[in-house]
Amino acid sequence: MKSLLRALAACASLAFCQAYAAFPDKPVRIVVGFPAGGPLDAHARLMTDRLQALLGQTVLVDYKAGAGGSVGAEHVAKSPADGYTLLLANTGTMVINPAVYSKLGYNTLRDFVPVARTAQQPLALLVNPTVPAQTLGEFLALARSKPGQLNYGSAGNGGISHLVPEMLKQATGIFLVHIPYRGSAPAFTDLIAGQVQFMAESIPQAAQYVKQGRVRALAVTSRGRNPALPDTPTMAEAGVRDFEVVGFYGLLAPAGTPKDVVAKLSDAFRQTLETPDVRNKMIQQGADPAYLNSEQFGAQLAREMPRWAEAVKRSGAKVD
Repeated sequence: MKSLLRALAACASLAFCQAYAAFPDKPVRIVVGFPAGGPLDAHARLMTDRLQALLGQTVLVDYKAGAGGSVGAEHVAKSPADGYTLLLANTGTMVINPAVYSKLGYNTLRDFVPVARTAQQPLALLVNPTVPAQTLGEFLALARSKPGQLNYGSAGNGGISHLVPEMLKQATGIFLVHIPYRGSAPAFTDLIAGQVQFMAESIPQAAQYVKQGRVRALAVTSRGRNPALPDTPTMAEAGVRDFEVVGFYGLLAPAGTPKDVVAKLSDAFRQTLETPDVRNKMIQQGADPAYLNSEQFGAQLAREMPRWAEAVKRSGAKVD
């Protein structure tokens, strides 16, 4: 009997190892909870070619937009825990939404296993070029002179592009009207068109349009200047001190995904971020390649959730 049990255990172990060695044996799908054309989409596509070479399989980008990324996150949380469906998420989806939405179809720390953090990035505070303000100080003065007459767009209620302007309002005493959109791409389109006057947007999305003169950058929310916008001052340089906000991008899989599969995926993202061409393009876009493995990324999520819960509470942002 003992010999039989040992044989069965050996077979099971061998089968598992073979299954792991074969992973992936079909395309891997990366779900983005925002519309195509936004910063998360660009980030995913920047990594796709190298990932495909490392994994030996096609990597597909699938868009399931809505509710500040919550629709895509819930879809992945309920997907098979086999490593073939991943979520590319941002700060808003994973650590802000739980504090903003009274009803959410997923629990960040319970329903997912972190795979890898891929980047950190600050935001740029932007205005349409027709706004008569060349600096952040001038914009704040303009907003004070016209309370409630200037609008700002965001990627949706409760996301980081919503909270950062609310934090700015609280820090400076200005009043801006919030116009939420279904993703950053349509919000940014209306900023360029002048339908909204102000926006806090990720630097990869903003940099090319700033360089083209289609929007004007007033400040960046990082401690230091960003290589993609070297002439744009930090918040402290612009006169608003103690205002630093840096978001993250990262991959997560459904809870229960085998540890060895998670480790294989995580290592593939590590190698992708170490690829010079990928790193250089990411930096040029304004993001900081900042790999964390599964355990490290999980620890960051646990730290960030109470911090952003307090920010949401102070701002009064809530979505029913």
